[in-house]
Amino acid sequence: MDRIDADFVADALRRAAARLDAQRGWLCALDGEIGDGDHGTSMANGFDAIARALTATPPARTAEALRLAARAFLAEVGATAGPLYASAFLEAAARLNGPQDLPLDRLGELLAALAAGIARRGKAQPGDKTMLDVWLPAAQAAQRAARDGAELARIAADTRAAAAAARDETASLMAVRGRAARLQERSIGHLDPGAASGAEIIFALCDAVTDRASRGRAR
Repeated sequence: MDRIDADFVADALRRAAARLDAQRGWLCALDGEIGDGDHGTSMANGFDAIARALTATPPARTAEALRLAARAFLAEVGATAGPLYASAFLEAAARLNGPQDLPLDRLGELLAALAAGIARRGKAQPGDKTMLDVWLPAAQAAQRAARDGAELARIAADTRAAAAAARDETASLMAVRGRAARLQERSIGHLDPGAASGAEIIFALCDAVTDRASRGRAR
């Protein structure tokens, strides 16, 4: 079975960079409604830095790829998202630092590690209208599908669906963290931009899983 290795991480993060660049304007518009309007630029530039770093110095190990992503993102993005995603990548690197790479059907463990890093750094709780409100449901969906013995394509589909639904549900929440919290009830009715960008990254991870599942069937 394909594994969550350095090549997978690099491929998924390059896909995320492409998705975030394509959605840069939309994410900035979302952020302009309840924030300062630069979230799309920060995320696109940060993941472009990751993609360039992974290309310049291809890592041999999964944890190394994740640590490199943390350094590149934090160096590019000094705002709130910088420390949050750096912490996410470092938490995942610590958890995936064993002698054996995880099988790809344990995608949920990677997502859970990323979510744990975000939660630890940001001190957010589910329902606070933050990126965590997408990462946690996606991780739970992937883990649930794996426990049910689902194939890779189904794990990816369930994860994608959970992320999209969770992103959309943030519109009904009131922000209690970050710049949007100053709006209180006026933040209701707006998608959280961090959740929207988080969903794009999760979609990229799912695309990478689906691609490997397709190649596996073709062999």
